[in-house]
Amino acid sequence: MTRFKNILLVIKQTAFESYSQLKLRGAAPKALRWQRLESRYNAHKSTVTDLIDILKSEDVSFKCVNRVDLDRQHLHDIDLLISVGGDGTVLSSSHFLDAGTIPLCGINSDPTTPSETSVEKKQDERRSHGALCMFGSNDLKEGVNKLLHSDIKPQSRNRISITVKSAFSETHLVPCLNDILIAHPTPASVSRFRMGWLQQMRDSAPLTDGTIRKRMYGDTTRVGGEVFEVKKSFNAWSSGMWVSTSTGSSAAMSAAGGTRMKWDSPQLQYLIREHLIEEGENQDIIDRGAGMLNPRSKLHLRWNSLEGRIYLDGSHLFHELELGDEIVISGGAPPLRLFMDDELNGK
Repeated sequence: MTRFKNILLVIKQTAFESYSQLKLRGAAPKALRWQRLESRYNAHKSTVTDLIDILKSEDVSFKCVNRVDLDRQHLHDIDLLISVGGDGTVLSSSHFLDAGTIPLCGINSDPTTPSETSVEKKQDERRSHGALCMFGSNDLKEGVNKLLHSDIKPQSRNRISITVKSAFSETHLVPCLNDILIAHPTPASVSRFRMGWLQQMRDSAPLTDGTIRKRMYGDTTRVGGEVFEVKKSFNAWSSGMWVSTSTGSSAAMSAAGGTRMKWDSPQLQYLIREHLIEEGENQDIIDRGAGMLNPRSKLHLRWNSLEGRIYLDGSHLFHELELGDEIVISGGAPPLRLFMDDELNGK
């Protein structure tokens, strides 16, 4: 008997498949290494075929969907989601598990070998690191058996909650497992925003005179029907800002100069990139450009550039910003139940 009965396989679309579609339209880049891309495609498809054969021998019901076609309707009645690809497939799959009730297991379909950790001309830089995957193609049968028949439990990974308040709407974005980047869509442009922390007002009954409210309480905002005071705010001119979970702290955040966190930390980490401090501003303003966000804290940004974007767990998914938009960031999203390799990603 297996402990999961209805499984959804989310299968990535390889670069070879994507570029082949462009080639049919005469739009594929000329410098593509087709032989290398096809080799990676074949390795991935071999893993998918082997996985399907293994699941057919088990007492489970499963269905497959391409990563680009995944929709919430595919989640009906499933009790386990398995992503087959790499870290990107894990991240994109996690966005659909916004309630945090369905566990997720990643399988690395084309893992990087130890000899390929340094990039040389003869080596293939298109393989996957698979830091978020429980196991890979090299131990597929053993990994599936452990997943379906052992008593291992998924880890609870905290995620980022993001709300964007525009002039006439309030949008709740998908929870993010790794990190978000808030920046101007043109890398050479300055990202301007005002940053602060929200504190809920105890006497939040509506006042008809906004001028009186501002004079009594300072800057205020209303999010989710509640009134908050914006505390310790300051203007930032920068290349944008990273916010990461403990899971994502070893990725882009670490490369940008942030701190690697223990995987089970409930905090978020933020870092303003290339923070431009005006002459005369004090050290306190500089220090507030990077730090940790406690689980109950809410970070507030008012976007002061004409254009902007929030990139969610990479470059594929983003939300457009415009001047005056407010962004509220916290660790209040439902955590993700993620199966991980204890030896590589445990305590």
